[in-house]
Parts: sequence; C-alpha cells; structure tokens
Amino acid sequence: MLVFLSILPVLSIFFFLVIMRWSAKKGMLYSFIITVLIAFFGWQMGVVEITAASIKGVMTALEVGVIVFGAVLLLNVLKESGAVATIRASFTSISPDRRVQAIIVAWLFGTFLEGAAGWGAPATVVGPLLIALGFPALAAVMIALMLQSAPVSYGAVGTPILVGVNTSLENQPVVNSFLDGQGMELSSFIFNVGGQVSIFHAMVGLFIPLFMSAMLTRFFGKNKSFLEGLKVWPFAIFAGLAFVIPFSLTANFLGPEFPSLIGGLVGLAIVVPLARKGFLMPKDTFEFEPRENWDKSWISDIKSEPRAPKDISMFKAWLPYILVALLLVVTRIEALGLNALLSSWSVAFDDILGTGIAHSFTPLMIPGTVFIVVAILTGWIHKLNMAGMGDAFKVSGKTILSAMAALIVSVPLVQVFINSGINSSGLDSMPLVLAHAAAGLFGDSWPLISPTIGALGAFAAGSNTVSNMMFGLFQFGVADQINANPLIIVSLQAVGGAAGNMICVHNVVAASAAVGMIGKEGTIIAKLLIPTAFYLVFAGAIGFVWINGIGFNIGTIIVLIVLVVIVGLILRSYKKIGLNMNE
Repeated sequence: MLVFLSILPVLSIFFFLVIMRWSAKKGMLYSFIITVLIAFFGWQMGVVEITAASIKGVMTALEVGVIVFGAVLLLNVLKESGAVATIRASFTSISPDRRVQAIIVAWLFGTFLEGAAGWGAPATVVGPLLIALGFPALAAVMIALMLQSAPVSYGAVGTPILVGVNTSLENQPVVNSFLDGQGMELSSFIFNVGGQVSIFHAMVGLFIPLFMSAMLTRFFGKNKSFLEGLKVWPFAIFAGLAFVIPFSLTANFLGPEFPSLIGGLVGLAIVVPLARKGFLMPKDTFEFEPRENWDKSWISDIKSEPRAPKDISMFKAWLPYILVALLLVVTRIEALGLNALLSSWSVAFDDILGTGIAHSFTPLMIPGTVFIVVAILTGWIHKLNMAGMGDAFKVSGKTILSAMAALIVSVPLVQVFINSGINSSGLDSMPLVLAHAAAGLFGDSWPLISPTIGALGAFAAGSNTVSNMMFGLFQFGVADQINANPLIIVSLQAVGGAAGNMICVHNVVAASAAVGMIGKEGTIIAKLLIPTAFYLVFAGAIGFVWINGIGFNIGTIIVLIVLVVIVGLILRSYKKIGLNMNE
C-alpha cells in the first residue's frame, strides 16, 4: 500500500498531463492536492511541514521564473531590434535543412549553454531561437528539451556531480568502508564517477541528434515519418561524435567542471565550418510546410518575424548570445574571483517554520540575471528606443505571468514529495520508499533499472543535482548489497538523472512558457517519452553489460536489439524516402 501511495503523485502527473492532456496549471494543481493528502494521511506529515515544503517550492518557482523571464526578454529585445532576421539568415547560410539547423542550434549551441548555466536555462534560450529561425513553437520546445540529456550531468560547471553525488556520499559509513578498502579518497571516487558518467553518456547521447531529426520529421513533417529524419544520419552521427568525444575526454582527464562547455564549443568549431562546405549534408532538403498549413496546436503567440526590421550586422546580432555564454562561464569559474563576489550576497532560510527545511539562493548567480543584464545591454548596443524596450518588457511580463500559474503549484508538489520523510510515522520519504521497492524487485538486475530511478528523481525534483542527492547513497547501498561496483551504479544514477530532465515538469513548463506554449505541457511530455525511454533502457543495458560482461545475458540482448533497430531503420529510410520522392 505504501509503495502504491508513494507512486501515486507521479502517476497522477502522467494521468492528468499525458493521458488527459490537461494544462500544467490545472493538472499540477490536482496532483498537488493528491500529494498533500497522501503526505498528510499516509505519511502523517504535519500541516506545518507541508506548508514549509510548499514555501520552499514557491521560492524555487520564483527562481525558475526569473530564468524564463530573462530568456524571453532577450528574445523580445532581439525581435524589436531586428536582429532576429540576421540570426535566421546566419543559420540558413549554413544549411536551409531544418534537421541540420535543429542539430546545430540545440545539440551543439545548447549543450554549451547547459555546461555554463544548468537550471534548465538552455532550453529557454534554444526554444525561442528556433522560433526565430521559423520553427513551429511546439517543434521548438520539443527539440530544445531533448538537449537536456547528455550535457546535464555537467550543467553549471559540474554541479550535479560535484555537489549532488558528493553531498549524498560524504561521511557515510558504507561509503567510507568501501573507500578504505580501495585506498581511495572520496574526491578521487567523485572524479572517477564524473569520468564514467561521460562514457555512458557518450554511448547513448551519440544518438540524440539523430532522435532530434527523426522526431522533427515524424511530428512536424509533411510525410509524418521518422524515416525522413533518419535520412540525415551521417551528419547527425558526426555531430554526435563531435560533441561526445571532447566531452568524454574532458571528463576523464580534467574533471566534471567543463565537459559540456568544451564538448559544445569544440563541436561547434568542428561542425559549423564543415557544414558550410557541404560536408555530410543531405541531398534532399527538409522544410516545413507553409505556415498556413500548420496545425493550430503548433503555433504560439511568438512570431518569427521582427516587428521593427533594421540592418543589424551578423556580429551585433550574435553578440548577445556570445555575452550570455561568456558571462555564464566567467561567473562560475571560481579561480577568476567573480564567482565569490557575486555569491557573497545570498538569501537564506535555514529553518522554515522550524521544520529543518531550508532554502537559499544567490540572486546574482541565477542564470536569469545574466539574461536580463544582457537584454538591457542589447537594447543599448542595437540602439533600440525606449518604446521598443518597453514593448519587450511588457510582452515578456505577460509570458512569465502565464508560466508562474503552473510553476507555483508544480514546484511545491515536488518539495512535499521529496520532504515527506519529515513525518511522525517514521517512514522514509516517498521517493526512497519507491526506490527500496524497486531494489527488492530487481535484485541482481538492478543496473537495468538504476538509470530509471535517477530519472524518477529528476522528474520529481526538476534537477539532476537533487536526484543525485536523493538517491546517490541509496544506489551505492544497492550496489554493495548485490556485490556490484558502486562506481558503475552511482554513475548510472547520474546518467538517468540527466535524462529525466527531458520530461521533468518544471523544465517543460519553463521551456513551454519561453516559446508561448503554456497549456501544451502534456502533449510535449508525451512526445518526449520516446527519447527518454530510449535513453534509460539503452543506458541501463550498457551498464548491465559493463558489470557482467558481454555474453548471453539480458543486457547484451537489449543493446543488440537497440542497435539493430537503429541500423535497420536507417537502411529502410533510403528505400522509403526514395519512394516518396519518386511519387
């Protein structure tokens, strides 16, 4: 009964958003009520504790709101100045093919931003940028959220590993015993986890650009075919390798701070010049149908055309995004000193309502603050008048008000769920009850399910870092019980926690708000279940093989099936698309 009750909040979210297709504002409100009732009656969590957890959630929601507002404001300033037209032209000059554009913008530029900012912020930048290029809003947010996978483990300069995993494992007897037996310090173990995570991500994330292309053509192409997207596989795999190779090398030799930053930057430096020269470009060009033929559900209030066209140079048009990337990097590298200065002003609530629930934030370190500062600077650089700047703020304000209606119930639900361990019944929190039940069910096959537990934590908490904090020690303990290498199991936890960001509700709400798609969250999550399921199943199978070796076992079978299906679909795409073109 406890296991059923503990999974009910998650099931209610899927039911209301994915099955019923309700808006997040309505579906999450009902899910919040259900979660509170379970916490109160099932876990005997007091009213004060529920209120404190909800307050923490509201404060977190406000931080997410700042990120969304900043990202949308920057886009609106660029629209008012006319820079959007120049940006669109810069990508069209690389390739008019929408599959190629999606991969370059989301996979390469987006992963770089993830390495710098984290917090789900890259999706709020990439989504509006894709709209500026002429993508349907629904397609833009779907593609933008798919980038929240491989690079997430190293988001905000390695926070999910350096803070998430480390906080969960430090000063724990079972961990110390293992480390003593290996003659290893915890810092070395964390470094090795960071390296191993990158290897798993490299093998699975390699295929995410291909998924982006296939999902784009399946749901937004005239032929409604996955195969049309797979036709671009040489370029997609090349772009995947251009990121994951430097990404993995960085993680294993330099540490967890910069893999996504360096991977994205090196990937852009390699792929963009070669793409301009036609390297591995598809022979056919994929384009959306004319806007008047688009399904109404694809379209938001955000228009792709600038309101006040001006002749903005390529450098000036891209300068705001360059500034965003630079400021995010320099404010997060401790050695530069700016990090300490900006972090010195923090707001902390150490004991909300006397419950022990705490929350703190540093306003100047929120990525949204960088977006707002750059947006204001852009107005000056692009010589935007006060009327245009005022319009940008006004439109952005309306957007964030719509988003906050959903965030203000979504994030408190998460906090009640996570903090349900603070109760008078002596029960573990709901996530831990679920995790223990899964461990008992799977036993020695645990590597297969380990990434899914990480994803569950990220789906609930909206954060890879929090998921690692919540389940890192639990995963280490399960590895100890089944005599598996804890390094591999904890790494699979971190990989799953990254993949879960594709469908976590507050990331979806934030990214949807940034492209003006409030109310479509359930539709978006339903589509993203496809790449999320692939990521978790494939990563789990690879982890199983890593521990048990290649042989006649379930892990090897799953890995072979996945690879055979991918190769088979790619081969089939040539014949299928050829027939369509002949017709």
